[in-house]
Amino acid sequence: MSRESVLLGMSGGIDSTAACEMLQAQGYKVVGLTLLTCDASQKAAAEAATLATRFGIEHHVADVRNSFKEQVITPFIESYLAGCTPNPCIDCNPTVKFKQLEEWADRLDCRYIATGHYVRTEQVGDKVYVRAGADAKKDQSYFLWRLTQQQLRRAIFPLGTWTKEQVREHLERFGLTEKAKEDESMEICFFTGDYRDFLRNNIPNAEEVIKPGAFIDSEGRKLGTHQGFPLYTIGQRKGLNIALGHPAYVLKTNPQKNTVMLGDATQLMAKHMITEQPLWVSDAPAEGLTVRIRYRSRPVACRVLRTLPDGNTLVRFDEPVSAITPGQSAVFYKDDIVVGGAYIASQRGINQWITEDDDRE
Repeated sequence: MSRESVLLGMSGGIDSTAACEMLQAQGYKVVGLTLLTCDASQKAAAEAATLATRFGIEHHVADVRNSFKEQVITPFIESYLAGCTPNPCIDCNPTVKFKQLEEWADRLDCRYIATGHYVRTEQVGDKVYVRAGADAKKDQSYFLWRLTQQQLRRAIFPLGTWTKEQVREHLERFGLTEKAKEDESMEICFFTGDYRDFLRNNIPNAEEVIKPGAFIDSEGRKLGTHQGFPLYTIGQRKGLNIALGHPAYVLKTNPQKNTVMLGDATQLMAKHMITEQPLWVSDAPAEGLTVRIRYRSRPVACRVLRTLPDGNTLVRFDEPVSAITPGQSAVFYKDDIVVGGAYIASQRGINQWITEDDDRE
């Protein structure tokens, strides 16, 4: 069996623990690396160190708090202040997590890098593609669209063909019963609780930026008062604290005017979308594409229509979708393979780019 070295990102959780055992069983010499991304991750580092001792592997801790703040936390805050809804994991993976794994792998003479993501990879020609994990409920391919080819060529994802339940059962058989029964963390790693509290506590002039403004309807008529536009996201229904006699949803936010537009569910529906900063593994496929516009959303058949003068991309859905949210990612698939991705841009002025021919294609 191979004794090639692989550097495994260890969080101390269920998935990276299972990945460690599986890699060892496959004959790899595993080295563990835990990233200190924030003060709260010190507990994870201690747990990972304990597990590394159990597995008899070398373990390292990288303090990346400064770069994590610069690459992930600051853009997260700035995105909300720009009226967007960010997904910090998508930014962290290529710029912090996998970047650090690469750098430390070179330093420690490890040929491969590995994580506990529920994804697979597939090489087609000279390109490596991310494939959805076998467990549809746990598939994390949505989060990895920004990984580089260099990162993917070195990456091993041991859990890609496993379900979460199988992973728990596997850890129990291995004697890690307590670990197997741990709850999953669904929180963003650098804070717990509500992101609104995080914004209030981490924006220096929060009182000036997050301040009351007007709820308006699609005609611009004032409906009531909100608590500050960064505290609302498109499609939100709960927590509006306004009684209109019918269900109301956030349609848009306007950072310049500090307004939040409300409307009904039908006004959230759209057949077209503008995306920015597109990244394709190869050329954008002309046919057979589906897109997910948020994690867990159902893939919807679509077509990339054209590149706009500002470099953004116009996308048409085969059926109307709800709550196109700037700041989230649009991840494009051909079957279960990620072929590209982009950030959802502001949809302001989208109608000027839609022609009558677009819906007849």
